[in-house]
Amino acid sequence: MNRITLLFITVCCALWSQMGFAGDVIVGAAMPERYLKHLKGQRVALFSNQTGMVGDRHTLDILLANGVNVVTIFSPEHGFRGQADAGEKVSSGVDGKTGVPIHSLYDAKGGVPDEAAMQKIDLIVTDIQDVGLRYYTYYITMVKLMDRCARYGKHMLILDRPNPNGFYVDGPILDMKYKSGVGALPIPVVHGMTLGELALMANGEHWLESSRRCRLTVIRCCNYTHRTLYRLPIAPSPNLPDMLSVYLYPSLCYFEATDVSLGRGTDKPFQQFGHPDMRGYDYSFTPESRPGAKHPPQLGKRCYGRDLSSLDEAAVRSKGIDLSYLIEAYRNLNVGDRFFTPFFEKLIGVDYVRQMIEAGKDADDIKARWRNDVENFKKQRRKYLLYKE
Repeated sequence: MNRITLLFITVCCALWSQMGFAGDVIVGAAMPERYLKHLKGQRVALFSNQTGMVGDRHTLDILLANGVNVVTIFSPEHGFRGQADAGEKVSSGVDGKTGVPIHSLYDAKGGVPDEAAMQKIDLIVTDIQDVGLRYYTYYITMVKLMDRCARYGKHMLILDRPNPNGFYVDGPILDMKYKSGVGALPIPVVHGMTLGELALMANGEHWLESSRRCRLTVIRCCNYTHRTLYRLPIAPSPNLPDMLSVYLYPSLCYFEATDVSLGRGTDKPFQQFGHPDMRGYDYSFTPESRPGAKHPPQLGKRCYGRDLSSLDEAAVRSKGIDLSYLIEAYRNLNVGDRFFTPFFEKLIGVDYVRQMIEAGKDADDIKARWRNDVENFKKQRRKYLLYKE
């Protein structure tokens, strides 16, 4: 990004502040005067879901109202309306409100548009709310789309949004032997970057296939820094209903690689954990089938464990990744290595965490092991940051 562009963005943000938006984050999609010029005469694909909102208007409606030729919607995990289960295959279709075709990137065909689909478009607009975790799949889909753009000579324009976990970096860097659909880049579990920043880093570090580079434009947020505590106006996925669940997500998601329920199928997903065989707890809950969690772990079984829903948000934020919950359940069930499935390494990204837990190490011991990863990554990412740390 050159000096003239940076100066222009700074002036724009200052004007927004003078117009009464001081202290409020302005997302990229809320500033059409900065991006519509890039879309004129282009055949546009929109990569978005239910989070692509500006007030009560979806970015799709804003584009169409301004005469943009949106020829297709690329929809991620959970679908365009964000109602499907985690990992559930979602069919392609048509948006009922606008009639724009929906091309599902989370269907049974591998999740990337083929050459025929790419030749029907000139540019992809990305406007989706991520939560800043390596195993959250929206950024993975974005990087796959960047690679397709690079391969077929297309352009990607990202309407940036804040990272609600953007105030810290934590966790081990992915060992690429565990690369999977829940971990695609050599980054920590909590990377602290917006999608715009992460896209710039994927380009700059040659992380696309064959070291390809995507032609990329990022429309930055205004009034945002990495110290901004941004509260999501819309749930990013069915089982992250509020900010406490978003803050606990980096600590509890590893239960997905065990038999322990983390509350899917209840009104407190990612805010509790339990198992029918855990002992010594007064608290219990029973997972049920419901939208967004049709077949939750321990369906219909009474699980005993801990309720975390009354924890103070600030206290949760201050701890970052907290493996003490996982270690507590591991020790309580006392089943040794059978506690984990192979999916655990895909989530945590390295082999030593399981080994240290089984060796009796506590959460602080394990966290100390990845401290250098965090510091090295923070240095590596610095030149790609669009917002102050």
